[in-house]
Amino acid sequence: MRVLIYLPLIIGLLASCASKRTGRVLSHPPASSSSKPSTSSSTASSKATSISGLNYIAQYKNIAISEMNRYGIPASIKLAQAILESGNGSSTLAREANNHFGIKCGGTWTGRSVTRADDSPNDCFRVYENPEQSFKDHSQFLLRKRYEKLFSLNKNDYKGWAYGLKDAGYATNPRYPELLIDLIERYELYKYDSAESKFEKIVREEKIETTIERKEDSGQVVQAEQIKEPVRMIIHEVKTGNTLYSISKQYNVPVEKIKELNNLTSENLSLGQLLVISK
Repeated sequence: MRVLIYLPLIIGLLASCASKRTGRVLSHPPASSSSKPSTSSSTASSKATSISGLNYIAQYKNIAISEMNRYGIPASIKLAQAILESGNGSSTLAREANNHFGIKCGGTWTGRSVTRADDSPNDCFRVYENPEQSFKDHSQFLLRKRYEKLFSLNKNDYKGWAYGLKDAGYATNPRYPELLIDLIERYELYKYDSAESKFEKIVREEKIETTIERKEDSGQVVQAEQIKEPVRMIIHEVKTGNTLYSISKQYNVPVEKIKELNNLTSENLSLGQLLVISK
């Protein structure tokens, strides 16, 4: 009999507690979606970076941002390409010629030059007074019909630029876009990109179109391959069980060479990490 009397009271108390708990949960607003790229900051920060890479970015990010604001090439893209092609400024061309993008003499170059074995034993490469000139000349290289469509992208669309460069023939390896994106998200280079208004974008696109047309009409633009061969490289995606030693055996490339190409200071690898095996 007592059970029947207290049972409604117990049920009422449980219902009251449940409603209070529910009220506390619902009082918190749902988490807002992040405006950052799909790779979260925690994931990006868990991937290995190098001191040389961070120092390189700190040294040249301002010129990359300046060129982005002038032409619309994402600063993240220019920095990622420079990191890749100059080995964080450690390549022979970067050190001795201030040439961070492997730009050759071409048909219109009248400045100093240096010969290096590349596609042929005596390829002619441009020598710049300083690295900033190399970054600026890289923009001028892209200002040609082959890459014109890229300049219609938003200047903070680094993924569109990464795939667009490959489609336009800038590189031969199909994983080249993923490697650029991996570098951008690993070092959070997207922080240096900025959006623009619709009006600013229209004005910039018209300026780019006019610049390319004038260069074409004046004969300043020579065949792209005469100035820069498409970037050729073997790219390996780190899989479960991979070590630098096993990868070196797979491609018959010394471990130290792989570390040098990727600016690795240790042998720690991240699952899904993209490694340059050879250029």
